[in-house]
Amino acid sequence: MHQSEPVTIQNFGAHLGSPSMMLRGGKGVLHEFREFALRGSMMDMAIGIIMGVAFSKIVNSLVDDIIMPPIGLLLGHTNAPDLFFSLNHQHYESLAAARAAGAPTLNYGLFLNNVFNFLLIAFAVFMLVRQINRLRRLLADASSTPTTKPCPFCYAEVPLKATRCGSCTSDIGQITNAPSPA
Repeated sequence: MHQSEPVTIQNFGAHLGSPSMMLRGGKGVLHEFREFALRGSMMDMAIGIIMGVAFSKIVNSLVDDIIMPPIGLLLGHTNAPDLFFSLNHQHYESLAAARAAGAPTLNYGLFLNNVFNFLLIAFAVFMLVRQINRLRRLLADASSTPTTKPCPFCYAEVPLKATRCGSCTSDIGQITNAPSPA
């Protein structure tokens, strides 16, 4: 098979490599996948996903156990996620009873619960991104501190602590009024 040969059903396997090459690990697909999966950015992403799942459980608990009970109490119910409206106009004691009866319902209590979850997670992500951007600005400001200065005679860049220009060899250590170049 030549490099410029088009891929067809007959030569598709040759373009992919043989199964034994894939499993051996040399330059096969599995070896490349292993290199890809073990890169630092992939590991960072995996850790981020795991932390996100754990964080969402904390937010769900905060909403379900701390925020929604007082809202349910204010609305005269003991459990806010059980707030619903029956579309068949029959009365059910709970959302579970309506679901068991197969009644169509608008579950606005669950919707409010999910809205609070979203708002808390969005606020937490906003605060995290805000801090990351603040740190990036601080690092950018620190890295933008000049490390060189122009020579007053030839305008070549010289280190800030230099006392003599490397290009024109002028003494720049104690210069107060440099002559302007002609």
